[in-house]
Amino acid sequence: MEFKENMPIYLQVAEDIRNKIICGELGVGERLMSSRTMAKEYNINPNTAARVYTELETQGLVGTRRGVGTFVTQDEALVKKIMQERMIEVIDKFFLDMEELGYTTDKVIDIIKSLGNAPE
Repeated sequence: MEFKENMPIYLQVAEDIRNKIICGELGVGERLMSSRTMAKEYNINPNTAARVYTELETQGLVGTRRGVGTFVTQDEALVKKIMQERMIEVIDKFFLDMEELGYTTDKVIDIIKSLGNAPE
């Protein structure tokens, strides 16, 4: 993973793991790697890896069982809610970017509709 300089590393790793959870790559209730393994995999400091799990716990996406490990939440409704929130963020950013390019919302919608009718 290549890190952006304008965002803390722990938030970038947390976002990567959150994306893996909401897209189903990491399943509900699945055990996650240890902080030490995460530190090696992402090439980050072990304290940063621990902070990633703290961040995800704050969001309710993971829970730690002392002596057992860290697990993805079993709350499917929460995962769906976070997925919808993320989808709205992406769509809002897309429309803002298109607006900066001079396109109105209606024009963007027309373009998207026309793409659906494009021959393959």
